[in-house]
Amino acid sequence: MGSFSITHWLILLVVVVVVFGTSKLRNAGKDLGGAVKGFKDAVKDENAEHAKKNAVIDHDGKAGTTDRPATDKVTDHDTNTSHADDKHNV
Repeated sequence: MGSFSITHWLILLVVVVVVFGTSKLRNAGKDLGGAVKGFKDAVKDENAEHAKKNAVIDHDGKAGTTDRPATDKVTDHDTNTSHADDKHNV
C-alpha cells in the first residue's frame, strides 16, 4: 500500500490530461524547460565571472589563478636559514 503501481500512475496521468488538457501541459513543460535552461546559464555565467575574478597575471605576463596546490606552500625546510644556525648567532 506504500507505493503506487503502474496502473495508479497511468490513471493519474489520464486524469491530469483530462483536467488540464494537452496544450496547457505542453506550455507548462516548455516553461519549466526554459526555467531550467536559464538557471544553468546563470550558474555557468557566475562560474565564468568567478574564474575571471580570481585570475592574476604573473611576471611573465601569463594569466593564472590564485589557487595554488598544497605542494607549493613554503615551509621551514624551503628557507635558506636553519634553526641550528640561530642558536649559534647569539
